[in-house]
This record gives sequence, structure tokens and C-alpha cells, in this order.
Amino acid sequence: MTTPDEHAMVLEEPELSDPVLVISLEGWIDAGFGSATAIATLLETTDSSLIATFDGEHFLDQRARRPMARIVDGVTAELTWPEIQIRHGRDGDGADVLLLVGPEPDFHWIEFCDLVVSLAEQFGVRMVVGLGAFPAPAPHTRPVRLAATVPAASQHLLEKVGLVQGELEVPAGIVSALELAFADAGIDAITLWARVPHYVATLPYPQASVALVEGVSAIAGLTLDASSLRKAADEARARVDDLVGTNPEHASMVTDLEATIDAAEGNALDTSVIPSGDDLARDIEKFLRGEGS
Repeated sequence: MTTPDEHAMVLEEPELSDPVLVISLEGWIDAGFGSATAIATLLETTDSSLIATFDGEHFLDQRARRPMARIVDGVTAELTWPEIQIRHGRDGDGADVLLLVGPEPDFHWIEFCDLVVSLAEQFGVRMVVGLGAFPAPAPHTRPVRLAATVPAASQHLLEKVGLVQGELEVPAGIVSALELAFADAGIDAITLWARVPHYVATLPYPQASVALVEGVSAIAGLTLDASSLRKAADEARARVDDLVGTNPEHASMVTDLEATIDAAEGNALDTSVIPSGDDLARDIEKFLRGEGS
């Protein structure tokens, strides 16, 4: 057991061969719970085990992220504290996958990024893939398309994924800070963003999670299983079909969105350029305020 820093601890050092690090931290925008469901699927299907933890006392606001108390017959038996973890698993072909999971840090972002990069270097990480999902002007009747953000040094990765055209300013999640920190360390980094129809962004949308898992597979050359999500995705599609079908105004909106998406230029991952940075910013702001469509 090693301690690279007083605020992080390595519990196990497995033998790793060019692992990919997948990042999904709770607390930033996650329309349709796309990222949360995708990472839960990866944790399960890669049979992951805990190898490193971060100091919650130092990085987390425990009034905002309270521990869970287990009370038995009036007796407080234990507290389960929120924890940021790195876990290790393997894909379907035995390739090493690391997963950075848990709550997004509330404090000391620069220090946290330095620690994560240091651990990634220690573990020999070859590529970092972040996961996210945002509300977008897209219809539920078409496959979920991905967009991506990268630091300048990893621009070559955008050739396989869509991008946000033009200049866009939105509040940043920790994944943006990590992208830049990994770039400084010479490690390729990309964040995949699933485009969730804005009118269902507050509901579970497993279609987004399928797209993210498949996106990680394609961009990182891994064999990952999203089959457990497909039934849930089909059921969610049927529910939204029923809701839209009973409202002529909603049905017309979906038809218009279909025409826009169908006219967009595709690419290798069946993704496309997002229609407008301004539209995206407005949708994200509405989502963060908790407003509906």
C-alpha cells in the first residue's frame, strides 16, 4: 500500500498494461442520467475493484454531500461517507480499464487534478475518456449522437466524434480542468457528451448511456458491453412515444427536430455537429435552473 499524497491513498497496485481511465463524477450536468447510468454499467460489467481513494474531508463539502446513517432499532450503527474512488476492471478482451467515480470535488480542484494526473502516470494510463450528457435540440426518434471536448493537444481525437462549433462559454465541471491537466502531462484526453432530447432531459434516458458506452469502446479501442441497457432504452423510447403522441404540439416539434438532424452531416461514429452554440448554451442554462422544455 502506497500513499502518493496525504490526500490520496493507493490501496492496491495491480499489474496494468496501457489502461484507459474513464471519468464520471457526480455533481455536474448529466441530462437523462446518461453518464451516471453508463458508469454504473461499466462498474458492473468490468467487475471492478477499488484500488485508490481520495480524502473526503479535504475535497468534499459534507453538508452538501451528507453521509448516510444506518439506524437499527433506534441505534446508529454506522455512517457511509461519500468517497471519490479509482477502480480497476477489465473489458471483454481483458484490457485494463480504470474508473474514476464518486462525487465531483467541492474544494481544491487544482490539487485534485494534480493528484489524479500523478496517479494516472503511476498506473501508466494511455488515454482518458470523460463522460457527460447535456440537453440538446434532438429528437428521441433518432439515435443519440455524441459531441466531444478535448484540450488542444488531443484535437486529433475529434475526427471520430462531433464537436460544438463556434465559441461557447458555460460553467465548467471538474472534467474540463482534468482535460487541461492531462494535456500538460502529455496524456490524451477527451470528454464524450451524449445529446439528450431537451424535452426528456430530467427523466432517465438510457439511450444516452448506450451511446456513451459505445463511444468509449470506439474511441479507446475497448470491448464494452451495453446490452443490459438496450431493453431499458427500448422501454424508455416507447414511453416517450406515448407521451409525444398524445400532444400535437409536441409531435410537431419532434418532426421539426427530425428534419434538422436528418439534414446534418454524419461521421464515423454517426455523430454530427451541434446546430448552434447559442442554442446549446440556452438549453444548458434552462436545465441547470430546473426548467422544463
